[in-house]
Amino acid sequence: MAATSRGRGRPFLSLLPFLVMAVVAVLELLEGTGTGYLPLLSLGPAFASLSGGVRRAAAVGALALLLCVGLAAHNDIFGTRPNTLTFISITGVTAAGMLASAIRVRNERELADIRTVAEAAQRVLLRPVPRRVGPIHAAVRYISAAARARIGGDLYEVVTTPKGVRVIVGDVQGKGLGAVETAAVVLGAFREAAYDEEDLHGVAARLEKALTRHLTSEQFVTAVLAELGSADRILLMNFGHPPPLLLHADGRIEAAEPPDVAPPLGMASLAGQCPPVYEVPFAPRDQLLFYTDGVIEARDGRGEFYPLAERLEVLRAADPEKALDDLQADLLRHVGAPITDDAAMLLLRRRHH
Repeated sequence: MAATSRGRGRPFLSLLPFLVMAVVAVLELLEGTGTGYLPLLSLGPAFASLSGGVRRAAAVGALALLLCVGLAAHNDIFGTRPNTLTFISITGVTAAGMLASAIRVRNERELADIRTVAEAAQRVLLRPVPRRVGPIHAAVRYISAAARARIGGDLYEVVTTPKGVRVIVGDVQGKGLGAVETAAVVLGAFREAAYDEEDLHGVAARLEKALTRHLTSEQFVTAVLAELGSADRILLMNFGHPPPLLLHADGRIEAAEPPDVAPPLGMASLAGQCPPVYEVPFAPRDQLLFYTDGVIEARDGRGEFYPLAERLEVLRAADPEKALDDLQADLLRHVGAPITDDAAMLLLRRRHH
């Protein structure tokens, strides 16, 4: 939405210098000598610095000087002291506008480079999940609150291992580059541990070890680990993360709550032991939705949270990608504005044998 507003405002900014100078010229012609409107022509090159480059600012400044000459000659004040001061004023504002345009253009190019790097980092850090992996269909959606960066502290991954399909969805405490770096550490450790370790406890221990080496403050990561084998069940470990929501084929909805509350990753010393692995049924055509708190904490204009569990009926579409598109669209309609926190959603649908 913000991008649309900027797009609509760009033509107006382009026309604004000419509109201002036209109004000044008309007033000067109507009012005549001594009215003092000519100095306002300097507004033209001043507004020109808001859009376009250095050449455009110079061209608008030259046009303002030509108008000043023509109007001064028309009103028989050309060469007078006030008219000379007006020339100097327009010239000075034009020079300042050219400098401002040069700085703005340079900053815009630097921002474009930063966005390109951020998008490349996102493709490496948050790789697209395979649409079909083992016995499931998978789909993912990520919405970043930092629209210009397009990347934040939420993380997800789906990998196929000899033990089955293993999944992580998590949320790094904090924001900015520090959160992105921590997310990269977690995902790197998970991608290795998911293949090497015999069970989810081993995977969790590797993640905790990696974070212990990396974290230097009170930062932590909430996360859910999952493992899906050939049986009609899925194993879960929850580290202080919102519980996944299970949508059964018959329409029943339940939260896959852990048996005990556990601290996030990076704070294992507070618990003294790893949280238990628990299992939930996951039969053919069942769906399991993992999400981050940016989804359930998204508020509408009245301050009401998004009622995710009440909206899962939109996931009934035959294609999981379409189902998650519908859920994302419903979330954005609820908010009605850019979201204020990163939000990730990962949908697993058990294929029918």
